[in-house]
Amino acid sequence: MSTPRSTPLDAVTSLKVKLGLLVVASVVVAVLLTLLGAAADVSLLLVLPVSVALALGVTQLLAAGMVAPLHRMTEVSRAMARGDYSGRVRTSATDEVGQLAAAFNRMAEDLATVDRERRDLIATVSHELRTPLTAMTALLENLADGVVPADSDHLRAALDEAERLGRLVDDLLQLSRLEAGVVELDREPVTLRSLVEESVGQVAAAGRTGTFDVTVPADMVVQADPARLRQLLVNVLDNAGRHAPAGTAVRVGGGAEDAHWWLEVTDDGGGVAPEDRERVFERFGTDGGGGTGLGLAVARWVAQLHGGTLRFLDPDAGRGARLRLDVTGDTVPVPSRVQAPAVTTAPVPPPTGQPYSRQRSQPELANLFGEFWPEVGLPSGLRTVAAAAAAGLVAGVALSFTAVGITWTLVAVTCGVAALLTARRRREPWTVLCSALALLLVLPMTLLDAWWVQMLGLVAAAAVFLCGVTGARTLPGILLSGMSWPLASLRGLPWFGRSLRIAGTGSRTPALVRTAFWSLLGLGVFGTIFASANPVFGSWVDELVPNLTFNDLVGRAFLACFVFAATLGAAYLALNPAQVESLGDRRPTPLANRFEWLVPVLVVDAVFVAFIAAQARALVGGRDYIETTTGLTYADYVHQGFGQLTLATALTVLVVWVAARRAGSTAEDRRWLLVSLGLLCALTLLVVASALRGMAVYQDAYGFTTLRLFVDVFEGWLGFVVLAIMVAGVLGRAVWLPRIALVSGAVALIGLAAINPDAWVAGRNLDRYDATGKVDLTYLQSLSADATPVIAERLPADVAGCVLQYHPANQLRPEVLEDARAWNLGRSRAEDALDRVALPSASGRGDQCSGVWTAYAE
Repeated sequence: MSTPRSTPLDAVTSLKVKLGLLVVASVVVAVLLTLLGAAADVSLLLVLPVSVALALGVTQLLAAGMVAPLHRMTEVSRAMARGDYSGRVRTSATDEVGQLAAAFNRMAEDLATVDRERRDLIATVSHELRTPLTAMTALLENLADGVVPADSDHLRAALDEAERLGRLVDDLLQLSRLEAGVVELDREPVTLRSLVEESVGQVAAAGRTGTFDVTVPADMVVQADPARLRQLLVNVLDNAGRHAPAGTAVRVGGGAEDAHWWLEVTDDGGGVAPEDRERVFERFGTDGGGGTGLGLAVARWVAQLHGGTLRFLDPDAGRGARLRLDVTGDTVPVPSRVQAPAVTTAPVPPPTGQPYSRQRSQPELANLFGEFWPEVGLPSGLRTVAAAAAAGLVAGVALSFTAVGITWTLVAVTCGVAALLTARRRREPWTVLCSALALLLVLPMTLLDAWWVQMLGLVAAAAVFLCGVTGARTLPGILLSGMSWPLASLRGLPWFGRSLRIAGTGSRTPALVRTAFWSLLGLGVFGTIFASANPVFGSWVDELVPNLTFNDLVGRAFLACFVFAATLGAAYLALNPAQVESLGDRRPTPLANRFEWLVPVLVVDAVFVAFIAAQARALVGGRDYIETTTGLTYADYVHQGFGQLTLATALTVLVVWVAARRAGSTAEDRRWLLVSLGLLCALTLLVVASALRGMAVYQDAYGFTTLRLFVDVFEGWLGFVVLAIMVAGVLGRAVWLPRIALVSGAVALIGLAAINPDAWVAGRNLDRYDATGKVDLTYLQSLSADATPVIAERLPADVAGCVLQYHPANQLRPEVLEDARAWNLGRSRAEDALDRVALPSASGRGDQCSGVWTAYAE
């Protein structure tokens, strides 16, 4: 396992002190950034989110090392539950968490030892029982089939095998003492040749064919445990007999010299390659002969218990295998209690279909967001982080501070593309449609000068884009998509930290970042020194480097950080969408009594019927009836309730949504629902028509304004939504309504921007002037630069000059017009129109324009 990554707080030995330092560091970062922004006159709306985001980043950076051991403990414990005891917690922390990690590692080591010994015991038992059981089964089959007579000799042989099996079971049960790390030997004088011949007979009785040539001295007596030494011999002889070619003999020799004795087993088989001579002694190590891989491991274990060694040597004939047992004699003390050799066992892999990466513990924020925002199998986000950083850099360098213009659209598109690059749903038709609508909605920042259209388009573009990447399809889902964007900056912090750590593991990213930092620092320091020392070099620098003040640098730095954080939040939301439909998919329990929802709907229907009746009576009675009854002019009467009618239309949509969710699912409930809500929607359409007609009458009487135009469009959109509700209710396609409402709203706003509302309003007012001779020149002066070409073209030259002398287009600051980053088509066309208009001079402005104002006053 790799060396644990150190953190700045590892040297602190108290968790309480670490938490205190964490709070202090976060507060200090937030305060310093706030003071820096205030000193540079940066808007608080920009300073506050950047300060909070960077403080959270510092918290995540410092806290990651504090909680990383706890995350690792969770991972290792889950792996232990699946049988993998190889995991350990590596940390350089010295606090309470570090001490807990050390204790956890000791516990894991103990559990791994117990599990290994349990596996070894089961494997050894199953292997050692096989040989005597096979021999006894073969003898009993011969007795049952009459192949051999059932005399005392053969019955005694069967009894001997049963007794040997019983002794073997007793011996194997003693292996349970391996949990304590020791085992006992029962040493006694053993005639080695006799023990070898008995072992040869046991191997032959188990069905192993071939011949064995034993040349061990007959008078050779050693001190050993006969049962365990028989274990070794049977395993070794069985292994050699399995590899020996047919027609060849397995040779067994032995002898004693100096202070030890030895045995050698040689065969003429394929042998063991030098690089495999140690591996074949491991548990489950393959020997190439079809065995279980346990025999030689047990044999070496017995040899070590006797204080000896068991190893393969180079064969004398150059081929085959030569296995030698060397055991120290009585002159050397032999321990009677020997610790069993450690055996390496392979970790148990995770169950099929459950990759280990998906079993990893979730970040600490997973508990905060719960099922609403899981983070499972999320890939590294290094490219996403780089794209967001590029968007922030583009904003910091290119965005105009003087006015909204082409660079605002450029930055918005860059942020959207950066978030869309790794979006999980980027190929879905809904996401593509929303992205296209968002692109159209940010174009007014380049094409129009009306700030209200620009801001409405920007907000709507963000809302539509977020709904596209999250796949929202219900009203709660659409609302939660907007709320998820700022929360993504918090939810994505662990993912952001992991992405940066992955970038630093075996990659060149940290080196490139360090190189770029030191290079820019050297360029700035020495470039400044030489620019101040040499006027020629300084003039070159002035031409290459923009003239930025301290306030500009700080402001652009804050802007770059803000755009980076906002883009990264949107990108994380696109890469790992929140479960925004967690509420939309939860249909509330239908009301048990139909009247609980039906009666309120019918009451609302009755109120709508009464209102429509009043509107019809006023329409039939005409202007005289209205003026006599209300004391209002007809125009004032039709305009008075427009806002209330718009609110009533919006509330109707809410009533329909609530009633549809609480109604029962029976056929009768559905019929009553269609009738009551269908009537309500039909009456609402009449209300919408009445409101739009009333606004048209009022505009004919008092002129057009951008606000009246906007509310006309909004009321018309609400009417379309109500109509869509009626159609969806009949077709049974209510699931599409929220998306239809979202797309139609975006299209309505795009259509509003396409007609150039300020210019359109100016044109309609001038049409009214042509028809009635009345126009509100003061209101024309309040329109944006988009209206300038219409005013300059439609009004007489002297009147146009008086109107445009105080028009916003004429009051544009020179830095706005000269800043290429603030270029805007609406302001460019206004500037061209102003060049064709003769504005009144400053000396004659009062006398000349006072007459114009008097003549055109309504």
